[in-house]
Amino acid sequence: MIHPTAIIDPGAQLDVGVTVGPYSIIGDRVSIGRGTTIGPHVVIKGPAKIGADNRILQFASVGEDPQDKKYAGEDTRLEIGDRNLIREYCTINRGTAQDEAVTRVGSDNWLMSYTHIAHDCRVGNHVIMSNNATLAGHVHVGDHAILSGFAAIHQFCRIGAHSFVGGLAGITRDVLPYMLVAGQPPEPHGINQEGLKRRGFTPDQIRNLKEAYRILYRSNLKLAEAREQLAALAASQPEVGVIVSFIDASERSILR
Repeated sequence: MIHPTAIIDPGAQLDVGVTVGPYSIIGDRVSIGRGTTIGPHVVIKGPAKIGADNRILQFASVGEDPQDKKYAGEDTRLEIGDRNLIREYCTINRGTAQDEAVTRVGSDNWLMSYTHIAHDCRVGNHVIMSNNATLAGHVHVGDHAILSGFAAIHQFCRIGAHSFVGGLAGITRDVLPYMLVAGQPPEPHGINQEGLKRRGFTPDQIRNLKEAYRILYRSNLKLAEAREQLAALAASQPEVGVIVSFIDASERSILR
């Protein structure tokens, strides 16, 4: 399953059923799980742990040193889960000692061509990054979020679960869970209703989230005042509680 032109470091560990295509290079301290397919001309640098049943297509660069001037060769790593599709020319960098020294990508994600995940990012599960979407360092992306083509996320921002970021959007503040954000400059345009329907949210839950959006963005309340109203609703509406918790944890402020 290893093409004769591939270069595999003796310190790499490949599980059963791993396929490595022509001219790919697998470095020291790289672990690749069962059934993962590595296409041609892929470079994977360790320390990196890649799970099972991933597909990494040609010319991807996975686990390279972080693009951070403070990086001085510290021992940092990359962790990738299972069943991810990593398309052509994707770049995913390892972490830095200034954070937790690890970049993490979850499972069942779809990373399209030319996407970039910088050092110390945390990408959840079932995330879609369209062509050329870019995460700067220390960005956190929640489960089921969608980043459209050429979306650029500023370092230390958080993208909430089930949110949708439109194409060409430059995000410099946190995007709340469930929201649809688009434009230049980007603005909220309601909740990600179609996405929520596809993921099994009930009509009641969607109605609750629409009301939460109205309170946050259409009531002319200050954020602290809106947050208090949402907290009152969260006792019986757990989906609204997710928004409250996200607001409370925000360090960059939210896009509003």
